[in-house]
Amino acid sequence: MNTELSEEAVEFGRTALRAFEAAGGDQLVQDAEREPARRAELVEPVLDELGAWELDPRGGADELEAAAALCKAAGWWALPYPVAERLCRPTDGPGSGGSTDGLVVIAGSEPGPRTGPGPAAPVAGLGPRWSTVALDGRRGLATAAEPVGSPRYTAFVTELIPDPTSAPDLPAGPAADGPADGLADLALGLVLPCWTLLGMLDRAMELARAHVLAREQFGQPLARFQGVQFQLTDAEVERVGVEELAKYALWAVATGRPEAVDDALALRLAALEAADLVFRVTHQLHGAMGFCDETTLSWISRYSQPLRRLPLGQAATRDHLTRRIGRIGLAGPFATQAVSSVAQVEGQQR
Repeated sequence: MNTELSEEAVEFGRTALRAFEAAGGDQLVQDAEREPARRAELVEPVLDELGAWELDPRGGADELEAAAALCKAAGWWALPYPVAERLCRPTDGPGSGGSTDGLVVIAGSEPGPRTGPGPAAPVAGLGPRWSTVALDGRRGLATAAEPVGSPRYTAFVTELIPDPTSAPDLPAGPAADGPADGLADLALGLVLPCWTLLGMLDRAMELARAHVLAREQFGQPLARFQGVQFQLTDAEVERVGVEELAKYALWAVATGRPEAVDDALALRLAALEAADLVFRVTHQLHGAMGFCDETTLSWISRYSQPLRRLPLGQAATRDHLTRRIGRIGLAGPFATQAVSSVAQVEGQQR
């Protein structure tokens, strides 16, 4: 098992970072927020030049790794564009053949009256038709509603109105998994956005390091204080852990492992936990200025919110993962024969 990204994917990620910087870097998200109608105009030419839409994440490990590196680069600059969702566009089933603008993971697709907020995604103004996949693997279609409110408060999130004619006729409930293709879409649709969030965590840590090295208090840089060092170390440990899990989950998707969805959910939960700690620490080290638009951290933190809250937040993601794996637990890279035995016993009891 080799979970390291290939040299080609790493280099592609570096190229994407430089291309986004040349196109405006941090200014891109600020311009898009100020002029939402120009959002696609600001970003799509750069992605076209990089050949982003020629990548097929389902076509093999090399292209999947390149897609992950691109998502990470997009996260570093808080690119105001759903790169991961566009890359996950389905190749078969509902919305295949380029008839939709991308794939969005939603919390549920049960028929009948809905209570509470409906599905949503940061896709405002980028095309009306989107493929969806629910957390049980059911695939469908949805229409993006007209955006309500300023991007400053919505981060381009808009409601998705499900198309009832596209929903498969499957029994509802947590044990009713959709078809295998739907579960493959689900795993991919969970993993790639986590790479975008990982890029944001990388940038937040880099900004915090630069800040504590430049800022002085009591005649010495903040970085010299033990309390600051301990906080940064805790945050970096969380970030590195997510990076390793992201590589493993990507390998699980690339190799078509049956546990790929479980690994993807575990990655998402770890990424959400790490994001809470990383942004808490980096905001605390920046002080009040970290919440002002004059600092890049404020923009990174604000535009991480859709990734952290959709389709489910931290507590709901943990609950869903716990219900899904039950007493079997996660296989992971260090699975033992005992785990397989427990799985067989669970299957016999059912």
